[in-house]
Amino acid sequence: MSKKNRQVLLAKRPKGLPDDSTFQFVETDIPEPGEGEVLVRTLYLSVDPYMRGRMSDAKSYAEPFKVGEPLTGGVVGEVVKSNAKNLSEGDIVTARLDWADYSVAKEEYLRKVDPDAAPITTALYVTGMPGLTAYFGLLDIGKPKEGETVVVSGAAGAVGSVVGQIAKLKGCRVVGIAGSEDKINYLKDELGFDAVINYKTTENIREELKAACPDGIDVYFDNVGGEITDAVISLLNFHARVAICGQIAHYNDTEIEMGPRFLPYVLKHSILIKGFIVSDYADREEEGMNALAQWLKEGKIKYKENIIEGLENAPDAFLGLFRGDNLGKQLVKVSN
Repeated sequence: MSKKNRQVLLAKRPKGLPDDSTFQFVETDIPEPGEGEVLVRTLYLSVDPYMRGRMSDAKSYAEPFKVGEPLTGGVVGEVVKSNAKNLSEGDIVTARLDWADYSVAKEEYLRKVDPDAAPITTALYVTGMPGLTAYFGLLDIGKPKEGETVVVSGAAGAVGSVVGQIAKLKGCRVVGIAGSEDKINYLKDELGFDAVINYKTTENIREELKAACPDGIDVYFDNVGGEITDAVISLLNFHARVAICGQIAHYNDTEIEMGPRFLPYVLKHSILIKGFIVSDYADREEEGMNALAQWLKEGKIKYKENIIEGLENAPDAFLGLFRGDNLGKQLVKVSN
């Protein structure tokens, strides 16, 4: 075991797009677990777009990161010291922990991961927060019915790719929106999307959506916002449902942008628009995890991971989310 613990701190609150100066690396002593606690060695950590919001001090659904303290996020790690009743050295666990080589956590905040059931990284993806977000957002808000058309923005990301596959399992026509030819090909050839639009190369996204959705749009799963959502709204059918999951197009805005006033259209077409976060469904977490794990086991859900090695590269992995670098889930491998 190393004698030092590297940590990634929030150095300052960014204005607009974060950069390298947003982060600070420090070395500290490895902490000792107290009663009922364990010491966890980080194996993989997750980087997610929602973390950008926590870098600001504006009031939101999640407590802001504190300047000068470690960033936190989804982690899969190994218990290396245990003062807990139900966890032993060598157990694999997942939780929201520090961006660090080692973290101390109370037993009740950790969930054991069975490394024989599936690759441990899936606890940060298909059966973790992104998968649960897709499951509840689509099924509880979108309520897709067989034969309906489902449109997903950010379709090649960790959440969007699972949304599209669940919609296919429900017998829907699925149209994805993504930003590179590699992503387009992956969604069509490997995940079975019916149509995919490259928003970076299209001359008119509304017209391409209209062509891809000849019967209109019944369900829209929104990970992006911005001009893409403006185009989708105008094509929604009567009694369409919209799940607002993310707004990555706006996370680095420094001014409020004026968009189309679409509420009259929403009113006339009796459209449901609902924003949500995965913790809204905390009491149903087991339901979602069991369903996703079963689909994964049966090969009904496929996944792709983009893994960058080294804690020192975690900030760049995070910034890559806003460059559109990742295909599937973006992870950082910290140790073996």
